[in-house]
Amino acid sequence: MIHLEPFVDSFDAAPGYLDWAAFGPLSPAVRAEMHADAELLGSGRRSGIDLVGERILEARERVARLLGAPIDDVVLQPSTTQGLTHAMFGLEGTVVVPSQDFPAIRVSAHRAAAARGRLTVREIDPPDGIVTIDSVVAALTDDVSAVAVSAVDFRTGALVDLAGLREAIGDRLLIVDAMQAFGVVDVEWNLADVVAGNGYKWLRAGRGTGFARFSARAQERIVPVLSGISGMVGDPSTLGIPATLPTAAAYSIAPADPLAASRLATSLRELEEVGVAAVAAELRARAQDVMNLADRYEVPVLTPRAAHAGIVTLVPVPQDAAALAAALANHGVTVTARGATIRVSPHVGTGVDTLTLLGDALADAAARRVSSVVDVDRDELSADLILPEIVLIEAPPEISGKFLLHDDEYIEDLDTEDGDATDEDIVIATVEDTHPPES
Repeated sequence: MIHLEPFVDSFDAAPGYLDWAAFGPLSPAVRAEMHADAELLGSGRRSGIDLVGERILEARERVARLLGAPIDDVVLQPSTTQGLTHAMFGLEGTVVVPSQDFPAIRVSAHRAAAARGRLTVREIDPPDGIVTIDSVVAALTDDVSAVAVSAVDFRTGALVDLAGLREAIGDRLLIVDAMQAFGVVDVEWNLADVVAGNGYKWLRAGRGTGFARFSARAQERIVPVLSGISGMVGDPSTLGIPATLPTAAAYSIAPADPLAASRLATSLRELEEVGVAAVAAELRARAQDVMNLADRYEVPVLTPRAAHAGIVTLVPVPQDAAALAAALANHGVTVTARGATIRVSPHVGTGVDTLTLLGDALADAAARRVSSVVDVDRDELSADLILPEIVLIEAPPEISGKFLLHDDEYIEDLDTEDGDATDEDIVIATVEDTHPPES
């Protein structure tokens, strides 16, 4: 029986933090290990420097185990984007990418196509940007050499069906951005030929902790165009143009940062102690808690209920959006608001205190919600209206603004305690000044 309590207890971010899909506050173990290794690097002793350097191999080993891949298929990267860029620049043929996917996939693909002229990018645009097997299959033609997707969509939180996608695309390469999924989704990563990820969000390891896996098939078909000193045969004294290494290390430009590797290795050690499956199940439960709160306060949820990880995307109706954003900020809830959506991303350590703050914010926004909007002329108002209502009316020239309408009179003071207006017999009226000023 795996006990998650110690892992859960290691989350010490401030209450209200629900933005793990944007940045994961570093775990205590990562912070402690980072400081210890920094001291060794500051010692000036070769033994200390070499000891920290060994963290690079440890990090690769741990990534390889979680991916179910040989260690020679794994290379550390500064970022997810850099790993994906190596893949895109070495591709030929046509790559299928979602048009609304994170820029790490689609922008790197277009940059590679423009730079080398050997790659064509075919974008798909499924409803709500949620990738389905059918939407990919519809784009497959004989010239398609690869399909690139995010395992979890950064906007909607939708979890892609990797197994179904692998079967559908046949022998073509499957390139996966694992940024929003690695470590918190229990999937068979070896279904993909290229997997790129980073530890600075869900793994709580900080930036610079990227990695990539290039399978044997991927290494056969993707040219290591951007290979640098760390990807070549020989050493810095080797003259001429050295061959690239016969491993995934060929897809690297410079040696990895040992401090970043230390942070990644430490975070993965914590994860391995409890297991990805246990973390994934707990995270789904926390995401369900968020969905339940959204349902309680009638905030629409875009995230697929049956296929998600930790991201829950809310889509409030336009007239409620400002009030909801303000309520979240006022209650100290940290989320990502982007366009018409609000992305809420808990983690396994998200506690009752944070969920309470979220619930209070949603309740506050619901109390201020616009219940209905009616487009009606002033003379159309009658006793048949169900009160209270919010109506749009055309007013006399001298009246413009927001007023309470009571007993056929405009009450400029919106405080219902003034006059005889009550919640049962008033109409909140947004009065449009449709009369041009007299010249």
